Order: sequence, then structure tokens, then C-alpha cells
Amino acid sequence: MDRLSGLDASFLYLESGAQLMHVCGVIVLDPATIPGGYDFDSFKQELAKRVSGIAMFNRKLKFVPGGIDFPVWVTDEEFDIDRHVHRLAVPSPGGDRELSEVAGHLAGIPLDRSRPLWEMHVIEGLANGKIAVFSKMHHASVDGVSGSNMISYLCSLEPDAPPLDSGSGSANDLQRAPSDLELVSRGVLATVTKPWQLARLVAPTARTLVVTSRRARKGTAMAAPLTAPRTSFNGTITGHRSIAFTDISLDTIKEIKQAVPGATVNDVVLALSGGALRRYLQDRGELPDASLLASVPVSVRSESKRAGRNQVSSIFCRLGTDIEDPLERITGMSTANAHAKDHHKAVPADTLQEWAEFAAPRTFGLAVRMVSDLRLAEKAPVIHNLVISNVPGPPVPLYFVGCRIDALYPLGPVFHGAGLNITVMSNNGEMHIGAIACRELMPRVWDLVDQFPIELEAMKKAVLG
Repeated sequence: MDRLSGLDASFLYLESGAQLMHVCGVIVLDPATIPGGYDFDSFKQELAKRVSGIAMFNRKLKFVPGGIDFPVWVTDEEFDIDRHVHRLAVPSPGGDRELSEVAGHLAGIPLDRSRPLWEMHVIEGLANGKIAVFSKMHHASVDGVSGSNMISYLCSLEPDAPPLDSGSGSANDLQRAPSDLELVSRGVLATVTKPWQLARLVAPTARTLVVTSRRARKGTAMAAPLTAPRTSFNGTITGHRSIAFTDISLDTIKEIKQAVPGATVNDVVLALSGGALRRYLQDRGELPDASLLASVPVSVRSESKRAGRNQVSSIFCRLGTDIEDPLERITGMSTANAHAKDHHKAVPADTLQEWAEFAAPRTFGLAVRMVSDLRLAEKAPVIHNLVISNVPGPPVPLYFVGCRIDALYPLGPVFHGAGLNITVMSNNGEMHIGAIACRELMPRVWDLVDQFPIELEAMKKAVLG
């Protein structure tokens, strides 16, 4: 039985009409590379053939009666590709702005939980002759790394080559759908054993708190949540989304990294994001005196011993938005992130997953409704200002159903209190930056994204001369 982990299930329980828990991507494709030319029906048939061998695309949720345990994945015996792959056209003139408007609308539509939790929208009519695929996958099924891998499983290294080895299990690997009685029996057993699971967590959690306290006294702890300044995008979100995206040179990022002793690519990306946010807030007359605080997801896939589609933890990081000089910002970021990484290593990799095993759907659902209805995100201290993710992508060109991938802009979820998400993915020598926000809190997200190339030039000049 393929039971969701507590962390996987928590993304279901945290979801509401405003707080949508799917991850998205805008994939820009060159149809000129497809053997025999592009047409939608052939594209969809080939895509159907490729997803048929991958379990993730063919499974759906089965909920436990009474919600006494986490749901399980079962094979969708009535799977129909027409329910998941759709066709539409971008409005004239078919530029990036028009594409982002379509993508923002699609991002605000929840996935149907009675079917496998994914969709792809093939978008035609782009002015440059390209096509785009807007993908949606529920966070209960993938995290940043596994979501990137799932897309790559549909790709090949040459236009007419077979797809890469999925490594994710055949679509036939899932067991029969268990009966309600079987699910209830397993749920009762899981509930009975939870006090013992909780007792095992007390000691390692206490050690983590002691380590954190010691590091805080020495000044080597990661930035603390609930210490973020308030901005215009830190409030109660709606279900409407605005999206923007851009490209920057990976080589330039690496040159800057090499010129700053001890810096990493991730340090440069975070410092770049801090500089772009500083410019955006300055232009609006909203720049706070204190630095913005980001939650940065960290994969624990190589360290975790627990099963589950989501194997992530998180680091809190100050972005240096209070620092004007780019070199000073990167240097400070490098030192602070080194402390944060050491602090994170001192915390057991499975901590978040183990505590998530106590997630309760009714409790989570009630909490989300309270935060929304009482607008607590506008009254309580700001936990963090935004989420920033850096997802490694392929270093070589990939072909999606025969079309060369020219860009892949990843887009994560936004939350009450943190209505902005910036995700960066490397791809064949470029960095693709995707930003998604609550439309009511940040209606002009392009104003932020347009600052990234400007800030990169300023960083290059400050660091490289």
C-alpha cells in the first residue's frame, strides 16, 4: 500500500481556495526540432505514451474514511489523457507578458482531487514561433527536486531518441485499491502507535533546541523566523496569481562566485534576489530598514531515511535588502549561509518529516480557515517574507516530446503571510527565474523580475570591476 507520508499529506491539508498547493512550470519549447513537424494531436499522443510508464502520472488519491489516517495512492483505472492535457492559444501579440497572463490564470485553478494530480496546458500562438507547456503537479506528489526529475523523465537527449529512464516505477507497480475496512484498520493501528512515536521525538527535538540556543549565543545560528519586517506582499492571500519570468547567464553567476572567497552559486542567487527585491521596494517607497527574511527549501533526499515524495527541510536566510553594495551583500550572505548550513546539519534530516506524521486534516484545515477569515497574516508577526528555491537543472539540452527546451521557469506555491515565491532553475548554461505572487498583494510582479538583469550587472561591476 502506497501511503502518503505526513509531510506529503500536509500539503493536502494546508490547501484552500486561496492557498493552492500545486507547483507549476512554464516550459518554452522550440517545435522546429520535432521530427516530422509539430501538431497538437501527435504531440498529445506521444505524451500519453510516455506518461503511461510512470506511476506518478497514473495514480490518484484514495482517502481513509473518517480521515483517521493519511490517504494512499492507487492506480487510476479510468485514466484519460484528455482530462490532463489541454490546448489553448495565447492572446495577440503573443509575447512574454501575454504568456504570463495565461499562466497566472491557470495557476489559480485548483487540481481535481478525483484524478491524478497533474495537468499540462499546451499554449500555442507565441509571436516567436515557439510553444509553451504550462505544467501543474500537486505538492503532495512532488517536491522541487522530484518535480524536476518527473519532467526530465518525459525528455530525451535527442529529438528522436527515447525518453530518459524514469527510475520512478512502472505505472503498473501500484497495488490494487484497498477496501475501506482495510484502510480503517491500518488507520486505527497508526493512531494507536502515535504516542510511542511522539515519545521518540522528544529527546532529539530537545537536543536540537539546545544546539540552536548555543548557536544563537555564539552568533552562528541561522536567521530566526518571526523576525521579518512587513512588506506589501505579506498578508492574506487570495486564489488569484500573477507570474513573471526572466533569464540570466549562469556563467556570470559562476564568475561572481569564483571572485568571492567562500561563496557558492546559491549565495550569489540569494544575494541577487535580495538586490532585486531592494530595487523593487525602493521604487515603491516601501524598503524596510531591516533585511527581508526568506525561507529556502533544502533537499534532504540523500540523508533522509523516511519514505515520501517530499524530502525537504528549510533554512531561514536574510537577503541583505538593507545593504546597498552588492559585494558587501554577497560577502555577508556567504558567511551567514555557512553558519546556517552548519546549523541545519546539526538538525536530524528527518525531523520535519517525523513531526509531520502528526498532521491532522481537521486541525490543519481549521487553522488555514482561521488565518484567512480572521486575516491573522496581517496582524501577527511575519514568519518570513517569501520563499526562494534554487533547483538544479540539466547541464545539457533536453528535448520534451521532440521539442528542444529553450527555457523552464519553475513556480512554487505562495502562503498566507508570504505572498511571493521566487524559484530559480539552471538549464543548459542559463538560469531561468520564475516568480509567482498573489495578484492582490503583488499585481505587477514583472516590476520585480525586471530588476534581476539590472541587479546582475550591478553585481558583476561591483565584484569583477
